[in-house]
Amino acid sequence: MGSKLSVANLEMGRPTVEAALKQMSFEIRHARSVGCTVVKLIHGYGSSGTGGKIRVAVRRRLGEMRQNRQIRAMICGEDFSIFDEDTRQGFLRCDDLRRDSDLERRNQGITLIIL
Repeated sequence: MGSKLSVANLEMGRPTVEAALKQMSFEIRHARSVGCTVVKLIHGYGSSGTGGKIRVAVRRRLGEMRQNRQIRAMICGEDFSIFDEDTRQGFLRCDDLRRDSDLERRNQGITLIIL
């Protein structure tokens, strides 16, 4: 059972959407190369309170990656719960996920990727 969790802050430095997506791609490739099984992306919810452009773009791209089988699953922060099937599958791949501080917090500013 894997226990490697990588955390990537995509909102640091207030990047453009394009820069954040490039950073996400880099973080996923890097996590795979060092044997991580889960990547936690911090993308923020958006300062307007209605959902930021980075969050929307990241989740759209991850949805495409899931369809193309480039990632196993995507867990939106608001769904990160012991009652969510993708979360339970994530627990099987990464021990550290059970101890993540955002579990059960409904944090819309994060998304987890199961590699």
